[in-house]
Amino acid sequence: MQRKKVLITGGTGLLALNWACAMRGAHDVVLATHTRRVSLEGATAAPLALDDALALRRELERIAPDVIVHTAGITSVEQCERQPELARHVYVDLAQNVAGAARHLGAGLIHISTDHLFSGTRALSAEDAPPEPVNVYGRVKLLAEEAVLDACPGALVVRTNFFGWGHRYRQSFSDWIYYNLRDGKAVTMFEDVIITPILADRLAACAQRLLELGASGVYNVAGDERVSKYDFGVRLAAAFGLPERLVRRGTIAASRMSVKRPPDMSLDSAKARSLLGAPLGTVADFLFILERQDREGRRRELLAAVRES
Repeated sequence: MQRKKVLITGGTGLLALNWACAMRGAHDVVLATHTRRVSLEGATAAPLALDDALALRRELERIAPDVIVHTAGITSVEQCERQPELARHVYVDLAQNVAGAARHLGAGLIHISTDHLFSGTRALSAEDAPPEPVNVYGRVKLLAEEAVLDACPGALVVRTNFFGWGHRYRQSFSDWIYYNLRDGKAVTMFEDVIITPILADRLAACAQRLLELGASGVYNVAGDERVSKYDFGVRLAAAFGLPERLVRRGTIAASRMSVKRPPDMSLDSAKARSLLGAPLGTVADFLFILERQDREGRRRELLAAVRES
């Protein structure tokens, strides 16, 4: 495999850090930062402003990445609902700037999208399923997909639902379960919310391989297994030897969440599996690796990686 320079926006985010860990042995990784600083072995950091298209092009010309992975965004669905104009700017305008710069440079572009694009009334949505977003987050992420492909038609747009070890400022879904159970606290998990989760490292490997194979347009890159959030919580507890009895059943239908969310967010990744010629993986596969990463120090490394400027 030819060594490439991979620049990841949102470089202090959970996905960017795990992507860097997955790629640092084979590629030169640059984590593009904004308000926080990051220090990660095997990667370099570079401040990068995404809101000035011309300045962004000049800076990327200097860095000269072969591949750009756009992960930057607002992590809160609730904040998107409260501040729709900010959400549109962060997700649509900045993505468009990154896509335009990638096309200008001739760099490969992987744009990270979401599984929140549908109403949640059907299982295993494929790439050609008509989007029906139910909240601001879903609507702006859909607009971002369209803006990216308009600005850079060769881009790879990845719809996904990932988890992995986070850091002190950003916990993942799996972190929240792990830390609560480890501390003896019960967690209520929805048994009527369905996902197809994938480990961040596996997402990174599959997405970059798809790009190498010439994939462009929209691809679902999610786990091969459709599970409820409750089932995921029980299985994570078992994988780490944590008390399964603390994982309590709940329903989104009975919850008091301030923002509507789709109940079934499962994605059909058959298109990606076909091109890759391999399965993407099961929950058991991913939890086995997540536990091994903890033993090998990934969780502690990422906890120490990000700090305030």
